[in-house]
Amino acid sequence: MQGRVVKTTGSWYSVRLDNGAVVSCRIKGKMRLIDRRTTNPVNIGDLVLVDTEDDDSVIKEVLPRTNYIIRQSARHRTAEHILAANLDQALLMSTIAMPRTSTGFIDRFLVTATAYHIPCVLLFNKVDLYNDKEMQAAMQLKEVYLKAGFEVILTSAEKNIGVAHLQEMMKDKISLLSGHSGVGKSTLINKVIPGLDLKTAELTAFNQKGKHTTTYTEMIELPGGGFIIDTPGIKEFGILDFDETEVSHYFPEMERVLHDCRFNNCIHINEPGCGVKSALESGQIAESRYNNYLSIIDEIRTDEKIYD
Repeated sequence: MQGRVVKTTGSWYSVRLDNGAVVSCRIKGKMRLIDRRTTNPVNIGDLVLVDTEDDDSVIKEVLPRTNYIIRQSARHRTAEHILAANLDQALLMSTIAMPRTSTGFIDRFLVTATAYHIPCVLLFNKVDLYNDKEMQAAMQLKEVYLKAGFEVILTSAEKNIGVAHLQEMMKDKISLLSGHSGVGKSTLINKVIPGLDLKTAELTAFNQKGKHTTTYTEMIELPGGGFIIDTPGIKEFGILDFDETEVSHYFPEMERVLHDCRFNNCIHINEPGCGVKSALESGQIAESRYNNYLSIIDEIRTDEKIYD
């Protein structure tokens, strides 16, 4: 039978079959050899074939994925970790403070989502707690990412700011909600799905960083149709399998001016006649976005030296 993986808890997977039943499954041992670089051979959102004979449900095959969000494994530099597969959109929740989300983290996530053809919406949460300086920073970043081509929503899970908008845009879609621990993901889902009561936690006092309240990945059905995927908080987002010549294609504001570059293989650093550098100088491209682009290029070149 065919179904979709809706929960992963290590070696066991909950699969929602096409007939609506949810069964607990394990995977065949040989599936672990499909891709030795991937830490998780079966992922939340995967469409799978399940053998339910002998009162023991086993995932025997993962069907081809339409897309997925992938990052470098936090524990193994040469391994890959897929966050979720077969998505309609990704929602990246960030905070200006309590805890702070860096633009480097944001841009690595956005580059990966863009590369794998996943529309991404950027949420700046906890706006009810920001002082004037922090709110100004939030509005400046909103302008940066709107200009780049992304939808940006200012939210407060605690005060219901932006929640109705999110409920409408998630209707009948499979949405991944991701971000650092402590940015308010579980609190937001509790607002979107009244009565769900996911566990939440306060920030640690000494460093204003979040605690992990979600310890496994789960796909939760939305009351009005669709699903939201709740994931454990991510501390870092290492990109994978990018060639330095293609990175600019996944910055939408850079991609729009690539035809202005004199050279087809322009890396947009020191080359003459560079359309991206011209757009940067004229303010069409934000300096923070360009600096994060350079950081990604440097990361790619460093990895190439390590593994040559």
